[in-house]
Amino acid sequence: MQQFTLPDLGEGLEEAEVVAWHVNEGDHIVTDQPLLSVETDKAVVEVPSPWSGRIARLCAEKGDLVKVGAPLVEFAADAERDTGTVVGQLESSEERDAKAPKVAPARRGTAQAAPAVRALAQKLDVDLNAVQPTGPDNTITRADVERAARSLAEAGPAQVLRGMRRAMAQRMTAAHAEVVPATVTDDADIEEWRKDEDATIRLMRAIAAACKAEPALNTWYDSRAGERRPITRVDIGIAIDTEGGLIVPIVRNVAARDAHDLRAGLDRLRTDAAARRIPPEELRGATITLSNFGMIGGRFANLVVVPPQVAIVGAGRIVQRVVAHHGQPAVRRVLPLSLSFDHRVVTGGEATRFLMALKADIERSA
Repeated sequence: MQQFTLPDLGEGLEEAEVVAWHVNEGDHIVTDQPLLSVETDKAVVEVPSPWSGRIARLCAEKGDLVKVGAPLVEFAADAERDTGTVVGQLESSEERDAKAPKVAPARRGTAQAAPAVRALAQKLDVDLNAVQPTGPDNTITRADVERAARSLAEAGPAQVLRGMRRAMAQRMTAAHAEVVPATVTDDADIEEWRKDEDATIRLMRAIAAACKAEPALNTWYDSRAGERRPITRVDIGIAIDTEGGLIVPIVRNVAARDAHDLRAGLDRLRTDAAARRIPPEELRGATITLSNFGMIGGRFANLVVVPPQVAIVGAGRIVQRVVAHHGQPAVRRVLPLSLSFDHRVVTGGEATRFLMALKADIERSA
């Protein structure tokens, strides 16, 4: 038998969910024929066959979470190997195991509880490691278990995070553990905008102008090497809210494109996001991110910066407010702006100068 394992599909993801198989056991297939579709990094990706031959066994079922390097398919011994598939060089399980670092399994904490309390927890299907102890020396009491059981009964059934939700949870956890966040805010007066102004496109072009005025925020930071890398081109990740979770596709080279081209590109990305067919390369490499959450509601926000980026811009809901205009109170349309940044590498002065440049570009007449 020859074993084909799940290849690394990008950005260091550790696993993928099997969405659909395109072959069956016993099928004779050819090199680059689609084997299966997996969901990873907020996109559904087809995995092609590295070899021609007969499939002896499928090693996973639809819905399974498969680790990178774990078996996917076993081919009959006469399969003809060809490593030139679109996913790159694919290794056998033996080759991958030889290269993989050896990691000791994580040790789970041991809850302190009397035998009778443990028996009660088992009867009520309560995980003692998830119970908050209130007894002496942090021991779990009978009342603690009963309280946890009542909470579980009142809650809905547990839902295992998969696909986009799982990827979002992993990225947000990693960002929270690494980034030192800070946020500055301000309001932009947009009363001079045309009535049909495209707010998202204006925001994108204003971000490009602000990146030119204060390049420190259009930067990647490698915390392991202690290096920051200023990026000349402005590639903006656009946070798109979908039923399945958050997707952040990238609009490339914003500063060099006109409004019509940007709108056409953004519409295509939104359509692809809704259909779950965004290529992985269009989800990688953003230099800064825009969250136009005001399309739903809200004013200001402390946004999450996802490394290696160092900044994210948030736009709140446009409202009419009474403001001072030429020394007199006036009702004007106002766009709230939030700028969250990684304070490890961006100073408060740099962030504020960026925000002021962003605001000035937004407030200018079209």
